[in-house]
Order: sequence, then structure tokens, then C-alpha cells
Amino acid sequence: MTLEILTSDLLAPVRHGFFTRKGGASSGIFEGLNCGQGSSDQAEIVEINRSRVADAMEVALPDLVTVHQVHSAEVAVVDAPLTDRPKADAIVTKTPGLALGILTADCQPVLFADHAAGVIGAAHAGWRGAVAGVLDNTISVMEELGAKRDRINAVIGPCISQRAYEVGPELLDDFMAEDATNSRFFAQGAGDRYQFDLPAFGLHKLRTAGIAQAEWSRHCTYSDPNRFYSYRLSTHEGQADYGRLISCIRL
Repeated sequence: MTLEILTSDLLAPVRHGFFTRKGGASSGIFEGLNCGQGSSDQAEIVEINRSRVADAMEVALPDLVTVHQVHSAEVAVVDAPLTDRPKADAIVTKTPGLALGILTADCQPVLFADHAAGVIGAAHAGWRGAVAGVLDNTISVMEELGAKRDRINAVIGPCISQRAYEVGPELLDDFMAEDATNSRFFAQGAGDRYQFDLPAFGLHKLRTAGIAQAEWSRHCTYSDPNRFYSYRLSTHEGQADYGRLISCIRL
């Protein structure tokens, strides 16, 4: 089956893609293009899937660079393939031929590009990372490599949407403690629950950082299980594990 790769005009002409689960070698609950090395899927099958992604990005497999994601605000700068994956949730480079890859399954995959400067970035931004500043830090590190924030475009790929993201009052309290105006990202749900708008919060962070343009692809991972993996949906369905989507960008 052919890979399905979502792209955005905002990042053109930089090569990039938000890969769906279609076209992979995994089966069972991982059916499709599971690229999660931390999943319980067969390691050799995950490697086949990652090889297909590398081919689509026109790089050798070692040049598909990913990190050990830990829901932090840490950013790794890379200029060569990695032998050990550092603990970080964003990657930045100005080295042509490296494809930066971020894994998600409801959290936001965010791809960045300053084409004029030849600097790109990729970030994994769940609510913890977004609040901690992973998006702002990615932009700052890109600037250190020569990018200008008013030239940087950023795109949020498939992630969980507000209608599918029910949270407890403690999350609202955490966001209100950071900034009282964050209440606008929460809608009243059933009982004491709220519906949190993760991509709207991500767009707010990107736009207030002063970058050129930002957009969300408007694909909900929870609501379209044939195309996307979703941690929350797998939990609701009582599955033992879940696949990970990959989003990539390269110069």
C-alpha cells in the first residue's frame, strides 16, 4: 500500500510530511506505519516502516533522526546522524540531508522552517511540553543557528481535537496558574470535565512568539482511527499498546 503523506504549502519548498498510518508493515493493533521504537511492536517491522519513511524523505535510514521524547521543553541540535538518542522533545538542524522525525499519537507534531536561512525544526508538543515552552525553545534555538523568527513558518500536524480531549479541572487550574486568559482554550464538558483545545493553544504559542505564519492541518487523531494512531482511543478501547505516527522535515 502506498504511504499517505500530508503536506502544507506553508513549509514549501522544504521537503516534509505528516505521515498517516497507511502503507506500513505492522499488523494487529499496530496495523499500518507504526514508527514507534518504544512500542511493543516487532522491532524489525518498525525498522521496515522507518525505512519506508526514510525512502519517502529521500534519505538513508541513519539520516532519519529522532530523539527520546519525554514531554519536556528540551531541544536537540543535530548536524550528523545520532548513535544515541538524547532525551528531548524537539530537534533543530541546518545540515542538508538530515530528516528530523517526531513521533506522536494525539500530541502535536510541529514542523518549522526558515527556508531563506536553511534552518528547520521539529517538535513534539503535548500539553506538558507546550506549557513548559518547547515551541518557544525550538524557535529560539533556530535563531541561534541563523533563522529569523519573522521568517519562520510552522505547521501543527494531526493531533487530538477539542471535541475528543476531555480533561479534569486540575488541568484547567494548571493553565490558569500560568495565565488567566488560558481559560479560553477550555469548554465546559460533562459534570466537572472540560474539553481542552490543544491545537488552538499550540497556535497561540506559535503566533505570540512572533513567527511569520502558523496553521493546524485540522486532522483529529482520535476521530479518524483508519488514518491515525491515538493513545487516548487505544486506552478507551482497552488495547495493550498503540502505534506512533511520524512527522518529518528535511533540507
